[in-house]
Amino acid sequence: MTEEQPEFPKWQQWLVKISLYLPHQLIGAIAYQASQWRWAPWKNLLIRWFVRHYQVDTSEALASVPHEFDSFADFFTRELVPGLRPMPEQATALTSPADGRVSQCGAIYDGLLLQAKGISYSLEALLGGDAALADQFSGGNFLTVYLAPRDYHRVHMPLSGRLRGMTYVPGRMFSVNDVSSALIPDLFTRNERVVAWFDTLVGPVALVLVGAMCVSAIETSWFGRVTVDRRSGLCRWDYPGTGEGVIALARGEEVGRFSMGSTVILVTPPGGFQPRADLAAGLPLRVGESLGSLKLAGSL
Repeated sequence: MTEEQPEFPKWQQWLVKISLYLPHQLIGAIAYQASQWRWAPWKNLLIRWFVRHYQVDTSEALASVPHEFDSFADFFTRELVPGLRPMPEQATALTSPADGRVSQCGAIYDGLLLQAKGISYSLEALLGGDAALADQFSGGNFLTVYLAPRDYHRVHMPLSGRLRGMTYVPGRMFSVNDVSSALIPDLFTRNERVVAWFDTLVGPVALVLVGAMCVSAIETSWFGRVTVDRRSGLCRWDYPGTGEGVIALARGEEVGRFSMGSTVILVTPPGGFQPRADLAAGLPLRVGESLGSLKLAGSL
């Protein structure tokens, strides 16, 4: 790719350079502990500052802000008022897995996904080095959703499916904002992440929850906190497709959540769905919003 990179202020470029040398895991551990403190003066002050600084829409929260939250982490992973993110009536609609903004989207060419103008990265590396899994998405589509700090931070199923596997990939915690995406090669394959893949009516579908600076925990609804001892290296769990122990999730059900802001990458197989015409970088999205029409390939 030969597209020119966008220009960013010098101070932002310097912040990215400095981030290359920061102790990401230590920062994440400190952020996790601070976010868990339940001392009311601390957590209320932090929540109020965060709401004001990032202009969070507190009217969407099910609990009263800040008093009914036990900690800042509890607030950050807040539940929404029921009914605010309804699923579309069309059963064939693939829906957004998260609130946020489209960072990039498009087709997967030669096993590569677009990260930013002029920068691409390996799907196989993103999926934790699983070549067989990556091959199933060759010629398919991807969607990268960036979750800003003010966004709702739970991730939901874009279509119904049965969980077949999950991989925890340890790594760094670079920021995943536009500046870092444009200046740090292979950003999403260098950061800590959790990969989950499902059997669906269009074939295999993968969701990748990517950690970032101060993202101290990634959780899933069936496992809990997945960011286990980071010294253990890559970990993989397999799940049955039938019989006892099957984990089936309907469209719209919660998949997981971030303890701080980050990115979700949705990967679909070739011919899996037809994206809507205006699906492009910069487009704001909400959970349940239609991304396009599914092309059903079979039955579960």
